[in-house]
Amino acid sequence: MNDRNTRNPAEAVHLADVRDLGETVEPTDAGDGPSTVKVLIAGMGYAGTRFRNALRSLSGPHELGPHIEIAYHARHRTVEDIPYYPTVEGALDDFAPDLVVVAVTDSAHAEILTRLGGYRGFVLAEKPLTSVHDDLDAVTEALSEVSGFALDLVGRYSEASTALHAYVHRHRLTLVRAHATWGKNRINDHRPTVGVTSEVIHSLDLVQRLGLYGQHLQLENAVGVTSDYSVSGPEVLDSVALTARLGDAVVSAYSSFVNVTRQRTIDCVFRDQEGGLVYAAAEYSNPTWDADQLRIWRVVDGQEETLCAVDTRHDPVPEGLDTIVGLRRIVADAVRFAHHRQRPVVPFAGIEESVRLQRLLNDIERSALPTGPAGYFPHGRQTTAETDLERLG
Repeated sequence: MNDRNTRNPAEAVHLADVRDLGETVEPTDAGDGPSTVKVLIAGMGYAGTRFRNALRSLSGPHELGPHIEIAYHARHRTVEDIPYYPTVEGALDDFAPDLVVVAVTDSAHAEILTRLGGYRGFVLAEKPLTSVHDDLDAVTEALSEVSGFALDLVGRYSEASTALHAYVHRHRLTLVRAHATWGKNRINDHRPTVGVTSEVIHSLDLVQRLGLYGQHLQLENAVGVTSDYSVSGPEVLDSVALTARLGDAVVSAYSSFVNVTRQRTIDCVFRDQEGGLVYAAAEYSNPTWDADQLRIWRVVDGQEETLCAVDTRHDPVPEGLDTIVGLRRIVADAVRFAHHRQRPVVPFAGIEESVRLQRLLNDIERSALPTGPAGYFPHGRQTTAETDLERLG
């Protein structure tokens, strides 16, 4: 039986093809590595807890092999069963982690990353890398000695994404047009946020990886809407619509944190090597987390011919692993690298690529012509801790 955490043979072929494309990390001969991998999680809120659950599910001989020892840093101690450190510096000195996971609030990413200056292990950071107000050069300098880095762009680890990427590159399809919609409902979410740039980054990353020659998205135009949807302020950018170019291809995207329902789709038109058109449609997390589907097809004599199809909507998920199927995959890659420098199954979004994406997000936020603010809570709000994981996804 195939579950969403066990890649079937067909998927393994796709992932092997993906691994040889784009950015890769060369493995080194480090023997079997230590029997224990130490992981420090900075931030133990919603994101940090998900990382902790993913790490615990992977620890030991039945999964990755090494035992994973976890500690955490946060402003206050909230978890009693793992070591707690009130400062990052104290954790680095005393715990000596092989891997640091940065899962603090969006606006605090840059602070934590900068405080990792001189750290020589692996860093896995939640997206976005920073906020529009932070010093990217200072962050880059602080991370100059790390053994490896990855931004948590978990959409890369969807079976739909890996299959689409592999098919496009294997058949040398040239992107002509792409449109992405990526939205969910975070109205009155108690978690602070830098705004919708934290959401649109997923679709922009997935589209950019479809370019054959490592092209980078170039922003053309953007409009946005601001509102008080977030506890972060009365005029936070909650939605953005943009146009961009990826080489000669035209890209449009809409992303929102005030979508009433979760909606994550990417539609593409490619040109094959014979000049014909090839179509692709991917849909993510519908109706539940990690329930993804992809179809790639062409039209021959008026009839659609399916070239590739992926559908994980009916794949069973082991108990306790709901919502972390993709997260487990990127965490597993990070632990393997920290353990014995094993090259990732899917290429990491390294420092250079993450900085480039962050500069694109900054351009979007600074240039988006805003309408608003929309007022969801003109008389104040009563925030409660969110328990609906499906809504947060």
